[in-house]
Amino acid sequence: MDSNIKRFWEDGSGSQLVQWSGAKLELTDFKGVDPRTNEYDILGDQAVKEIFNGRNFEEAYALITKLAASKISEGDDLPDSVKKMFLTMQQKPSWLDDDLLKAGCNLCMRSGTNALISLRDYSLMSGYDYAYLNKALIFTGALKKGPAKRITDTLDFWVQVTRHKALEINAIGYQYTARTRVIHSFSRLMIQERHANWDKENWGEPINYWDMVATNIGFSLFYLHGLHQLGLRISEKEELGVFHLWKYVGYLLGIPEDYLPIDKKQATEMFYLWTAGQVSADQDSVQLAQALENEAIASNIFKKAYQKKFVKYLHICYVRFLLDEQTCNRLGISKITMYYVFPWFRKLRNVFWQKITDMNAKNYQRAVYLGDVFQRKISMEYLKADGTKR
Repeated sequence: MDSNIKRFWEDGSGSQLVQWSGAKLELTDFKGVDPRTNEYDILGDQAVKEIFNGRNFEEAYALITKLAASKISEGDDLPDSVKKMFLTMQQKPSWLDDDLLKAGCNLCMRSGTNALISLRDYSLMSGYDYAYLNKALIFTGALKKGPAKRITDTLDFWVQVTRHKALEINAIGYQYTARTRVIHSFSRLMIQERHANWDKENWGEPINYWDMVATNIGFSLFYLHGLHQLGLRISEKEELGVFHLWKYVGYLLGIPEDYLPIDKKQATEMFYLWTAGQVSADQDSVQLAQALENEAIASNIFKKAYQKKFVKYLHICYVRFLLDEQTCNRLGISKITMYYVFPWFRKLRNVFWQKITDMNAKNYQRAVYLGDVFQRKISMEYLKADGTKR
């Protein structure tokens, strides 16, 4: 195991994850490559080859958008791989629990702006510390597109798949997962075809199942742990609901269901095994982290220079509050004094508000409603600044 990653688990943010989750780890060296790094969504790739056959990108994307919004049946005149992919997605797994799914969605919404801080400044930023994971981003031009584009697309996806009944067949969240699955396969095929310098021995296949599981864990485990650090009180049902939600999202994206964690203990142990095949931040990692740190400066959301600088400062505060110092230093995160002031104020406010608020059914639903409103508004501001129409 990479020495920096080992430190992450021994006395960095990883040790906090272990303590919080109750995971049982053996901090030792691993040998060999996990076979899941060479496994990927073959069915999705086959479907993409058919969808793009004789079509340019715009035509192919329009087709997949239409298919994702339509009920597919055995008798439809479609290529076998395309039909099979959609029929598989339309088949709800036996383990799917609508009540748990709703509980997970409720937390995603009621966590409001705390959710967006946890996802951006903890989950996304910490992911840049794993050099091999970032390679698909680099080869598909993430640096050229800029951080605002990735923030916009990720936030839009997250909002759309975490609402009530969003993942019902042909509902908006389901459509987003179908389109994302196709983009994953398109990107993988593009890398395989155009980039002979892809280091398969170390990095595995582009956008492989093991890396997809790690990304899924970022949306569940790291998201929840970030909320915990920000002082949110989370029920056991909500917590399990978030893992259930992201297990289903992962299933729709083509990940084998038995690869996906069901609780924080399993997710932490699984993430630990995944990190054993990674190396810590390289120059690409630092460039990605620096781009994210400066996202507010480059973004069109804020017009005034002082607004851009203040928002950048706030995000640095939260990154340094949520991530351990060693990881921040590896990623080149700016050093600032008293970074803990704003995060601690938010944490104290969250704790105080939960103490004085009687979380009965009415207040709970109000919190869910208001969180949904705030999140949608912020997402729409990003889409507007990006010039994206929905």
